[in-house]
Amino acid sequence: MSAAENFRAIKAELGDKIILVAVTKNHGVELMREAIDAGATDIGENRVQEAAEKFPTLNRQVTRHLIGHLQTNKVKPAVKLFDLIQSVDSEHLAAAIDKASSSIGKIQDVLIQVNAAREPQKSGVMLEDLERLINFVDSAKNLRLRGLMMIAPNLPDVEDCRPLFRQMRKLFDELKVSREAFDYLSMGMTHDYKVAVEEGANVVRIGTAIFGERTYT
Repeated sequence: MSAAENFRAIKAELGDKIILVAVTKNHGVELMREAIDAGATDIGENRVQEAAEKFPTLNRQVTRHLIGHLQTNKVKPAVKLFDLIQSVDSEHLAAAIDKASSSIGKIQDVLIQVNAAREPQKSGVMLEDLERLINFVDSAKNLRLRGLMMIAPNLPDVEDCRPLFRQMRKLFDELKVSREAFDYLSMGMTHDYKVAVEEGANVVRIGTAIFGERTYT
């Protein structure tokens, strides 16, 4: 099936209450346009440089998500390119985003990435440090905290990830009580999004199931 057909099928399955972020890492602008023309309203990129090369020629209006790890030396272009940065994982990074956003008069929407599985190879704040980071982001004048993001372990049986998704939903619900704009729980990718949605994700990030396998050069 084409990218357009794949997108429509997954979107129909998810319904209107779930935001489907079409992840376009290593896929060209033509495929991006195909998905957008099929109804995609949200596009996710992993790398700032790739987005900077592709977005100017996209010629489509979409919400642009940065879902990959953000280095502080890429913060300035990131705040110009992206509507939502999903991968804030430290006070140092949050401060850099706040400063760059202030310099262009922007309030930058962000999610905090949580390393709930404590995987050393993955980014994300540890649970014991989450409250401190939330307080820092809340105090930043040019940041608006919109929710949480998690990348689950890539386990052979996705059911083994269910407790992590459930833990994140519980945490999200507790934090949302006192935060009016706190409304995104971003969990789930191609291999595990169905379980993530069952456990309360309202944002999923799907690339391979829409566009096919990526070609790395």
